[in-house]
Amino acid sequence: MKGRHRFNAGIVIFGIIFIYILFILYAYMHTTHLTGYEVTMGSLAVNSAYRGIAIREEIPVSVNTPGYINYYAKENEHTASGGLVYSIDESGVLAEMIEDSREINAVLSNDDLQELRAEISGYRMNYHDDQFKDIYAVKSSLEGTIQKLANQSALANLQSISGNTSSDLVSLGYSPDSGVVVYNMDGFENLVPSEVNREILEEAEHPKTQLIDGRLVSPGDTAFKLITDENWSVVIPIEEEIRETLEGESYVKVRFLKNDYESWGKIRMLENEDGEYCELSFTNSMITFASDRYVDLELLVAEVQGLKVPNSAIVKREFFLVPEEYQVTGEGDVTGFIRRTYLEDGSESTEFVSADAYNNVDGMLYVDIGVIQSGDVLIKPDSSENYTVRDRDVLTGVYNMNKGYAEFTNIVIITSNQEYSIVSSTSQYDLQVYDYIVLDGDGVSDEDFVTNTDIGINIGGGASI
Repeated sequence: MKGRHRFNAGIVIFGIIFIYILFILYAYMHTTHLTGYEVTMGSLAVNSAYRGIAIREEIPVSVNTPGYINYYAKENEHTASGGLVYSIDESGVLAEMIEDSREINAVLSNDDLQELRAEISGYRMNYHDDQFKDIYAVKSSLEGTIQKLANQSALANLQSISGNTSSDLVSLGYSPDSGVVVYNMDGFENLVPSEVNREILEEAEHPKTQLIDGRLVSPGDTAFKLITDENWSVVIPIEEEIRETLEGESYVKVRFLKNDYESWGKIRMLENEDGEYCELSFTNSMITFASDRYVDLELLVAEVQGLKVPNSAIVKREFFLVPEEYQVTGEGDVTGFIRRTYLEDGSESTEFVSADAYNNVDGMLYVDIGVIQSGDVLIKPDSSENYTVRDRDVLTGVYNMNKGYAEFTNIVIITSNQEYSIVSSTSQYDLQVYDYIVLDGDGVSDEDFVTNTDIGINIGGGASI
């Protein structure tokens, strides 16, 4: 008796599920995934960004004897008057001991380890993802600390060797005053505000000379630079508009772009040889910029209120222009236009074309170029007049996602900074507070469906969650 092929419902169901999963994967991979942002009322400072030159009380300290220099004070840190900063090794034996300690991975003392732990812990406690770039500064700082500790250990070992005449060939250099130690020179240590000009502000033309640990020095060479005053200033070139804005003001709020720190600078206007400058004087933060001659900053001279949106959401789109009197309302309150067409026999006819207007400027409607085409003839309702579509213009906007799909919405930008813009809300076509918009507008088209409903909500100064 021949066997029968039995119907296997499990295989059929499994096959259907498998095909369904493939369909879902295909649809997911071919769908634009939109992440939203909730529009809120906010404010932006009207900023003017400048690169200025820092002026401080700086004293170059020279060496008196030849030899190999090694440093014990950490750069950009305070040292007391009479504090040990460097040593001059005439024989080279100290340099060999330092190098040997690196090769054998000398064990750090408990005090040394505690100093490193404190530095790392301080960075961890204040770490934020948007400040990841600061890790390079931390890395450099840790390397400086380790270098200092290695040098101190080698010097202590050399001095502890009883009867070692090599230790007599090592001379020590101390700070002549209290201040901040810096290991670079750039020739502007004695610069005064009235001497600043455009040529001096060209950073590429004025490279710094790094005072490297372990280098060979001669009498008169600079060992280090000492900044002896917490008061310092930054001189920037200014335009007439900003000068007029600051006229009569004694202080202006400043944001340093290096670390986004904000401070108040005292204003002094300068008429230098090649133009107008502004000296901004500060009584704090000097140590943060002790190694920087050129400082990037923003003047926060005003604040503008309005709808706050991220710049990543803003796009530009092209539209056809159509006179508003050609717009009609069809069945179901659908707006559109009457377009002339021709039947197969060549006779003239008309059709209703559904089309939304995205803006109305001086009686001209902005209509999607995907709905009507250049050369289309539109008929004015209750009239024999017609209009040939040809003129175009560009609108700035965002993609609204309130309806579950992307829909272009016109905006008028009042002011912007690097991350956000303040836009107005003055007509039915504009963005409204609490609207949800697409966070990244590039590559988005009308009616792209929302598949990711994560919403970035603006908090205070511009952070989002």
